[in-house]
Amino acid sequence: QVQLVESGGGSVQAGGSLRLSCTTFGYTDSITHMAWFRQAPGKEREGVAAINIRHPWTTYADSVKGRFTISRDNTKVTMYVQMNSLKPEDTAMYYCAANGDFSVVYNALKEGEYRYWGQGTQVTVSS
Repeated sequence: QVQLVESGGGSVQAGGSLRLSCTTFGYTDSITHMAWFRQAPGKEREGVAAINIRHPWTTYADSVKGRFTISRDNTKVTMYVQMNSLKPEDTAMYYCAANGDFSVVYNALKEGEYRYWGQGTQVTVSS
């Protein structure tokens, strides 16, 4: 089994930066993709950034492209998202996700691709 734990959320002013971390536990060898999703009140969960763990490949939602950067620290078995130029519309609960089971991922920003999820970390951006 795989467990994911997010950290780094908080409250920031518009234009500020925040870095979220996702630490993996358990049997992680079967993970090929990890991603960050977010969910604001009254809105469905949406994918914002994803990374192929085994190859140098990333993808981003248009709404965060150029502002967010996803990466992975292999030594610490931790995934990150650096969020710059934050906007009030970025306010949401942010979740870390991993596929596992060597599953084939066709759309890395679709929540149905991922089996394992963290508990979430809140990001609030004030204007």
